[in-house]
Amino acid sequence: MVQFIGRESKYCGLCDSIVTIYREEGILGFFAGLIPRLLGDIISLWLCNSLAYLVNTYALDSGVSTMSEMKSYSQAVTGFFASMLTYPFVLVSNLMAVNNCGLAGGCPPYSPVYTSWIDCWSMLQKEGNMSRGNSLFFRKVPFGKTYCCDLRMLI
Repeated sequence: MVQFIGRESKYCGLCDSIVTIYREEGILGFFAGLIPRLLGDIISLWLCNSLAYLVNTYALDSGVSTMSEMKSYSQAVTGFFASMLTYPFVLVSNLMAVNNCGLAGGCPPYSPVYTSWIDCWSMLQKEGNMSRGNSLFFRKVPFGKTYCCDLRMLI
């Protein structure tokens, strides 16, 4: 997907991509962004199951005839809520996967070069970008931020 930004074709197929990543970044290139992704998944799983347990145990009345249906709805709602709360981990993981990869979308001016996922997290938090891309319909741009597409509209 990041190749689309610069109209590049660095990675052409699965085998070619594996060889290119290994040649340029070594074995660690395959694990870029893994730590924040695992942390986010573990927190999301814990949060989803804990909230679903609390709702099913204390909030739902056991005398309702559609109890199993209500429990499945509560699991879906708590899963959605947990994924919203852990979205920053997914965002940091995706940004670290393309960080300084040699493609235009992973290098300045489109994306800063991060030293670690914690650096990426703190920079996104400082800029107010922790939820960027989170919503399909309600997009927001932090105050004072200019993007390349805005500059093209001015020309």
